[in-house]
Amino acid sequence: MDFGQISGDIPFLLNGILVTLEFTLLSAIAGFLWGIGLALIKISKFKPLAWFGIGYTSIFRGTPLLVQLYLVYFATPELTGYSIPALQAAVITFGLNSAAYISEVIRGGILAVDKGQREAAMSLGISKRGMMFDIVLPQALKHILPALVNESIALLKDSTLVSTIGVVDVLRRAQVIQSNTYLAFEPLILAAVIYYVIVMVLTTFARRLERRVRRSD
Repeated sequence: MDFGQISGDIPFLLNGILVTLEFTLLSAIAGFLWGIGLALIKISKFKPLAWFGIGYTSIFRGTPLLVQLYLVYFATPELTGYSIPALQAAVITFGLNSAAYISEVIRGGILAVDKGQREAAMSLGISKRGMMFDIVLPQALKHILPALVNESIALLKDSTLVSTIGVVDVLRRAQVIQSNTYLAFEPLILAAVIYYVIVMVLTTFARRLERRVRRSD
């Protein structure tokens, strides 16, 4: 091992952190927002809508994420004529995929809220929309916060797949260094350390947020 041979490439590798964080943040936001909508669709009393939500989740959870990524990136230009940028394709794919998992977490959180609170809200004349967004969802999110953090961490680690379509993230930059220096171990170890540090920072932030939420109960 000789990390000195790649010391000049470390700034190039570190610049990939911004790409990784940008991708993870955009995908997490898209997945969370669509996940809420999908969870509400699944608990809808309108059966065709609920069946759509169940079918959507089944497809995205039952097929490999890498296949989904390739379909969005390579099939979109063929079907629509639009040459979709690699990062955009990755955000769309990961957002849609993450929403399938997040929707199940949110649905479980909604169903875990005491039914008595819904009945009390209805007796006070609160609309169903107001009851869901002002009473039920805020309580559900408090209970499922650890699961949402775990999904975000999984999303961050899975982001390494975007290097397969040319997104120049941390792993892709490590591969570039590897091809230039013919050193396999050192660049990949540095990439692993970067991902580990980011995950630890995210975990620490999540724990503090969790404690803060508990104090507000």
